[in-house]
Amino acid sequence: MSHHLSLYPWVLIRLLPPMPPVVFARFNDCCDAKGYSQTLKHLLPNAKFLIVLDISLPMEPEE
Repeated sequence: MSHHLSLYPWVLIRLLPPMPPVVFARFNDCCDAKGYSQTLKHLLPNAKFLIVLDISLPMEPEE
């Protein structure tokens, strides 16, 4: 994970079956992600969103 992405670990994902999920936005704070998600639910009532914490570890450089 790059340094920039590690500053925004909370990820808002839009679920679009049967297509793969799409990362919609990244946030520094869980409360910000929830607030944004609630606003989107008002604008797009049929859309489905998921908030997750991205804890992926950085890959070690190959030698």
